Amino acid sequence: MSPGARRPRPDHGSPPSIVSARGAPRPPRSRRDTVWPLLGAAICSEVAASLALKAALEHLGWYLLVVSGYSAAFVFLAAVLRRGLPVGVAYGIWAATGVTLTALLAALVFGEALSPLVLAGIALVVAGVLCVEVGAHRAAGDGGA
Repeated sequence: MSPGARRPRPDHGSPPSIVSARGAPRPPRSRRDTVWPLLGAAICSEVAASLALKAALEHLGWYLLVVSGYSAAFVFLAAVLRRGLPVGVAYGIWAATGVTLTALLAALVFGEALSPLVLAGIALVVAGVLCVEVGAHRAAGDGGA
């Protein structure tokens, strides 16, 4: 490089290139791409808090997980809503998955019963959430009609 010549400056205006495992560049994640991991974190936090509530009945130390788990669940759920997932869809998935996981894990951890009626109820909750999800997509596609 000759004296007085300018060095090329790096382009700081474009987002950094993310490379996949195969070496192909990927576009940066949008805010919408982070909805599902955040919703998963909200669900896991709520389930952990619910199970800890049962455990706290005998050992008061579990209340720390109850408070922190429910607090984290609402923080994560708020982040999901901030990213544009409709509240009916987000809450429906959160609640249905939470009910299902809590019932299954309570049976495993605490020996609670999973009767055919309980399993049927879980199936109905999941079916209801699917109806809300499909309805929300159709309403968005039909302009709300």
